[in-house]
Amino acid sequence: MLRIPCPYLGSVVELTTEREQHIQDSHPDLLPAYLDQFVVTVADPGEVRLDEFRDATRLFSRWFPEVKGGKFIVVAIVSNPAPARRHWVRTAYIARRLVTRTVEWKRDSQ
Repeated sequence: MLRIPCPYLGSVVELTTEREQHIQDSHPDLLPAYLDQFVVTVADPGEVRLDEFRDATRLFSRWFPEVKGGKFIVVAIVSNPAPARRHWVRTAYIARRLVTRTVEWKRDSQ
């Protein structure tokens, strides 16, 4: 399991072996090729949106010019409430553009 520090959430985010395998199977263009950018997206996102279709899920995203000629990496992170208080990756993918969702936070300059 990979544990990624996430200042935005004030905690660590877990990428379990099962979820990593899911991402590799479903989005083979992302992992393992862009693992470093995946980690940066969690640790230092450009934007955080709410996923209205999945409870307690936020979509962390960041633009990378070196990813497939310029794309976003999007990481869906689930936050379990207290007392468990756990944050874990549901899935992740590469996107040409971001889907419309409520923006919770956006970096002033990207």
